Amino acid sequence: MAENVVIVGSGPAGLTAALYTARANLEPLIIEGAAPMGQLMLTTEVENYPGFPDGILGPELMEKFRAQAERFGAKFITADANRVDLSRRPFVVEVGDATYEAKALIVSTGATARMLGIKGEREYLGRGVSTCATCDGFFFRGVPLVVVGGGDSAMEEANFLTRFASSVTVVHRRNALRASKIMQDRAFANEKIAFIWDTDVREVKGADGKVTTLALQHATTGEVTDLEVGGLFVAIGHDPNTDLFKGQLELNDNGYINVRHPHTMTSVDGVFAAGDVVDHIYRQAVTAAGMGCSAAIDAERWLEAQDD
Repeated sequence: MAENVVIVGSGPAGLTAALYTARANLEPLIIEGAAPMGQLMLTTEVENYPGFPDGILGPELMEKFRAQAERFGAKFITADANRVDLSRRPFVVEVGDATYEAKALIVSTGATARMLGIKGEREYLGRGVSTCATCDGFFFRGVPLVVVGGGDSAMEEANFLTRFASSVTVVHRRNALRASKIMQDRAFANEKIAFIWDTDVREVKGADGKVTTLALQHATTGEVTDLEVGGLFVAIGHDPNTDLFKGQLELNDNGYINVRHPHTMTSVDGVFAAGDVVDHIYRQAVTAAGMGCSAAIDAERWLEAQDD
């Protein structure tokens, strides 16, 4: 028998969709993934989620999301979906050797921040290494920071971080930025931003659980130098987790799922999408949660229309 709603992904968007569909007595099934509950599981302190004036640990916040959905009857499978078939009704979702059918499907598989892949980067993620200035900039008051990247996102992060940091150094592997002219002009005009060109970050070093130093290597000479910093912000882009849906859902040029704004309907009737798999602009837990709510309501109303 087909499930009323299957939700693929379990970050803030997926778990909020689970909560709303569960409270609507739709008994959602959540394919939460082998590494469930999204990017906040890699975050330490979260101070910008409403309702927690003293802050909350990222994993603790996500556990609360999950427990609240589970309280109202949401069912969870802790594994990755490996195939979907959206060409037939009910939709098919394969998880390992098991096959599930869904009358409606909500996609909330998120996006993955690109990392440098260097020594110490994962070790200090959430403890001095970040991929989100809006999320973490507040924690770096009065310390020197490095931003890696040369696009619009990197320049936006660098400018934002000057509100908190003593200085911001943009380290870029080339000798020119890829950012739009207006974003370049803003960065060059900011007295708190400096640039190191033709250089790669090769290692993140730290002490007492905090980042203290970056090993930099010049692309031409190969010379390696150490730079003392209080934190590293990696701003080289995100990849939406949409491989499962290529050829089945309409994606934009960057691989994000297209939806019919302000709703969450995708190009396939009965399939909805929410969170960072759609949103490449804000990428915040609270906006993802809001979109998860929208997807749940859209799915509930769509199911009601099918019954009618």
